[in-house]
Amino acid sequence: MTRMSTGYTELTELTGDEFRARLPEALALYVAAMNYPQGTAEQRAPMWLTHALREGWRCVAALDADDHLVGLAYGYRGTTGQWWHEQVRKGLAGRESDQAADAWLSDYFELTEIHVRPASQGKGTGEDLLRGLVDGVPQRNVLLSTPEGTSRAWKLYRRLGFTDVLRDYYFAGDPRAFAILGRALPLED
Repeated sequence: MTRMSTGYTELTELTGDEFRARLPEALALYVAAMNYPQGTAEQRAPMWLTHALREGWRCVAALDADDHLVGLAYGYRGTTGQWWHEQVRKGLAGRESDQAADAWLSDYFELTEIHVRPASQGKGTGEDLLRGLVDGVPQRNVLLSTPEGTSRAWKLYRRLGFTDVLRDYYFAGDPRAFAILGRALPLED
């Protein structure tokens, strides 16, 4: 891990066992960062545990001086048959050619989650997490989904060169419009 913002003390890659041990703390961070209602963490826990078993799974954490999570990002190799992959392919059908969809979906790393505690946002932690997570992944592209808007995260993705893959998409079970963003790897400084 090369960069360090002022928002944390250490950026470290977590093993699957370390991630599982920190899952309650990670989910609490997620709920706070996304401003989700209490109870959301319990619904997400099984999914996050399943994600940690996927091919190419990686997790990067930003820790403070007391070893508490300030931020967390994880992802894995995206492939046919995964829920998110199939949702994005379905969304691209009819909007893009099969070749355009394949260009993005044939070889990508799915940045599944990236979250920073609200009090630590705006200090470079999100960028450090993103760069640390995708550094050295073998896939040709990185893809992510984010709510449409002008959040700090949105601005970060644009600044790092992420472009529109799919806009104004609605995932089942979420009333918000999402954008699917992508870019070629590796990220340049």
